[in-house]
Amino acid sequence: MLRLTWVQPEDLLGHELCQARQDGREPSAIQARWRAAGGADAPSRAGASPDRASRYLRRLAEDLLDELADLPSRLDEPTELAEIKALCPDWPSYGCAPVGADRAVPRAPDGALPSRVLYTQPRAGVPQGGTGGRGGTLPAPVSVPTPTPRAYQAAWLGRAVGCLLGKPVEKLPLHAIRELARATGNWPLNNYFTAHGVPAGLLAAHPWNRRSAPTSLAENIDGMPEDDDLNYPLLNLLLLQRRTRDFTTADVAALWLDELPAGRTFTAERVAYRNLLTGIEPPHTARHRNPFREWIGALIRADAHGWTNPGDPVAAAEQAHRDATLTHTANGVYAAMFTAAVIATAATGTHDVHACLRAGRTVIPPRSRLAQAIDHAVGLAGTHEDFETVVDELHRTHSPTHHWVHAIPNTALIAAALTHADGDFTGSVCRAVSGGWDTDSNGATAGSVAGLLAGDPDALPDRWTTPLKNRLATSVAGFDGTGFDALAHLTHLEATRS
Repeated sequence: MLRLTWVQPEDLLGHELCQARQDGREPSAIQARWRAAGGADAPSRAGASPDRASRYLRRLAEDLLDELADLPSRLDEPTELAEIKALCPDWPSYGCAPVGADRAVPRAPDGALPSRVLYTQPRAGVPQGGTGGRGGTLPAPVSVPTPTPRAYQAAWLGRAVGCLLGKPVEKLPLHAIRELARATGNWPLNNYFTAHGVPAGLLAAHPWNRRSAPTSLAENIDGMPEDDDLNYPLLNLLLLQRRTRDFTTADVAALWLDELPAGRTFTAERVAYRNLLTGIEPPHTARHRNPFREWIGALIRADAHGWTNPGDPVAAAEQAHRDATLTHTANGVYAAMFTAAVIATAATGTHDVHACLRAGRTVIPPRSRLAQAIDHAVGLAGTHEDFETVVDELHRTHSPTHHWVHAIPNTALIAAALTHADGDFTGSVCRAVSGGWDTDSNGATAGSVAGLLAGDPDALPDRWTTPLKNRLATSVAGFDGTGFDALAHLTHLEATRS
């Protein structure tokens, strides 16, 4: 029997009940009706329950999903960009001037744009004049160098390394990750996971991710295997090549239908894809029977938006917003905007990781659940010398109420890992993965940021990068087998395109 994951109405209903409680709606009456009819909770880790529901229960789940969508929320967590900006008192007041507008951007001899020229922009409703600063006279433009292709190569490699490190232990509980690593002397985590030396009983109790173990354990790595955490940056490269940075959410949808196999989508992306095929248009694709709309999917698509807007967290966040709203709302969108802004700031090569994280915080509503979770995580990381203490506290805070793929706990963990490691590459990816939850996605994002901060592939330890063999597998057409050096060149072209 084929049980397609992440789309069965009876499973979506359980997840939507959890989502409703998190985003300020009161689902108790609907939940009581579901339970009285024999409905079960959503699967805790798998994408589908093992048994097919009756026709009656499935129809009831569909009706209740629509009723839940109509419940009002008490939270002020908008998805529209203008409303997000209105809630952000520290929204960055500068942006990138369009090339050829008021000022010419000097070009290198080969015609490439060597830098992006940033100007402060007047804030809406603030009188002009004065001596500069917020709302004052526009100061002189500041030239921000575009990262070199080698810096982009380090970012791509960092993303791949962190993803690969986390793949074998994806879906495993925190204590299992620690036990498996300790069994081989790899704790605190400092290298790829291996099955060599792990007692058979421990492997039986905590089996590796079945899809990832054949390609992602240290003894099996032969290039970078396919993963959605790499597929989405590749798709966004295609998006920028075809539509430039002025793409719309509808452009993202069209690209997916053309280039993304439906079976390579998960959670919110799979639901939105299904919605597109039934004639639902963005941004309603993110809301219609989509209980995963605040999960991590939009965050893992954000890197390219940061990479191609170096020094401009505003443009990066706005680009990420247009991408994210195909599939996500509220905190799911904020997580993507935060990540894009962090990466855009890291791309300057002139800011440490802490300044990058602060830049990310300015583009999300400060009273949102995500902002509070990030602040809590960064505070813990700055207070405790032992990262296990930080992780344990994060799990006590979030695990009882959030799915392991939800954007809020995972973004908090990424911020904590980068903070605690002070941006060091190995420290960042290992902390992100060792913290559990969505291990491969967290490792990928932490690796992207830390790799970009390192600035050169030679700055990344060989034990991480050599097994990748400068080769990536993917089902995104035209990219299978591509080298990270080639991807870096393509990314650099998009970052310097006028």
